[in-house]
Amino acid sequence: MARKGILGGDIPAKSQRRPAPNAATSQAPRGAVGALQSSLTKLQENAVQEIDVALIDEAGVEDRLGVDSAAQTQLRESLATYGQQVPVLLRPHPTKAGRYEIVYGRRRLMALRDLGQPVKAMIRQLDDHALVMAQGQENTARQDLSFIEKASFAAQLAAQEYDRQTIAAALSIDLPMVSRMLKVGTAFPLPFLRQIGSAPGIGRDRWMALAQALEQNNSTGHATALMNTPDFTQLGSDERFDAVFKRASRAATKAPKTAPRPRTLRKADGSALGDIKTTSKGVTLTIAAKTADGFDAWFDSNAEALLQDLHDRWQIERSED
Repeated sequence: MARKGILGGDIPAKSQRRPAPNAATSQAPRGAVGALQSSLTKLQENAVQEIDVALIDEAGVEDRLGVDSAAQTQLRESLATYGQQVPVLLRPHPTKAGRYEIVYGRRRLMALRDLGQPVKAMIRQLDDHALVMAQGQENTARQDLSFIEKASFAAQLAAQEYDRQTIAAALSIDLPMVSRMLKVGTAFPLPFLRQIGSAPGIGRDRWMALAQALEQNNSTGHATALMNTPDFTQLGSDERFDAVFKRASRAATKAPKTAPRPRTLRKADGSALGDIKTTSKGVTLTIAAKTADGFDAWFDSNAEALLQDLHDRWQIERSED
């Protein structure tokens, strides 16, 4: 069953995050009392409790680019028939007593809200860093989380000033993969990705190709116009990607290419001496015979020596850099 959950909330900026408690400076009881308290805390964290869904708020990073309505209906029907078998994870709300924030299990929470039933949950004391780690590692265990959802998750963490080592740990990937994911995830704004959705069949190379196509000749406007049409929302997520990619590629192909314009080289008195043009193939120098007064013929006779002299000067200047 696909697990496309409801969207999570924003993570506060790094300067606003709650730091993890410092064990060295905490005033926790020691000895037998401390051991008993620690045991009770662990038992409480592993215990499954029933919580009113109205007391639960969003938290963490947005990890799902939309909700699969068919899969959500199937989940809701399963919960109504068989009940909730797997608990969600919550943490106590940091500023509102008696309330909680969701760490993971958003789809189950959404379905139980629709059914008007309480949610079975484990409750753990987590700071913002631990919340992101728990959410990311639970995401990694999901086989259906698409590449762009992981890339978007990484980009959101980077935007909230989490370092790359933390992002790698949260997603259980290495640092080179973090770089590749960030290159894709930061290429698209989140509202744009929400309109396309998870696109489970689309990998990194095609997302990069789309980013490049959108950059060419401002074809983003063409893609946005397509995404605002009624027919677009009726397509599956992979089909929406394909439609946007085709529109962006077509716009980039049709856009007129501006030919390089020559630059006029002038003599000391300001009159034209010749034209020089630089293209991807090389540099072209043109000296018009009718206005050159024989300079074109002299240049042709001495071109090799002149070019060698320029090349020698270039090598000297380059070695001095």
